[in-house]
Amino acid sequence: MVIQTGEAVMYGVSIGIKPQNTTQLIARIKKGLPLKTFGQLCKNLAVPEKELCRILKIPLSTLARRKKSGQLSFEESERVFRIARLYDKAVELFKQPEFGRKWLKEPAWALGDVAPLDYADTELGAKEVEDLLGRIEHGVFT
Repeated sequence: MVIQTGEAVMYGVSIGIKPQNTTQLIARIKKGLPLKTFGQLCKNLAVPEKELCRILKIPLSTLARRKKSGQLSFEESERVFRIARLYDKAVELFKQPEFGRKWLKEPAWALGDVAPLDYADTELGAKEVEDLLGRIEHGVFT
C-alpha cells in the first residue's frame, strides 16, 4: 500500500508505518521499528517467521530477544522496511496482494532464476528487484 505525500511516494503502510515525510520515516527506522512490523510483514508475504528471518538475516535467537523487548534494531528495521517496500511496490504494480506476493516468491529469469525475495537479501539485490519492477511496469522485459 502506498501513501502519496505531496510529490513523494511513501511505502511501508502495509506494515503499519504512516510517516508524514521521508525525514520522519528515517527517524522511525533509526529509532527501531516495533516488532509488530516484522509480524505484519510475515503475514503480508505469507511466510513463516523462520523464513523471513532467513531472508532478513536475523537469527532466531535474536528474534526471541526482540519479542521480549518489542523493538527491532536500526539494522533490522532497515531490512524489514527494505522488503516491505518491495512488497508494496509489487502489490502496487500487480494490483492485488496475492499477485505481488506470488511474484516475489517465484524464480525470476531476470534475476538468474532466483526468487525476488531471496535476491533482495542485500541492499544491492533489493535495488535490482526494484529496477526489475520498474522495467515490468514500463513494459521493458530485457
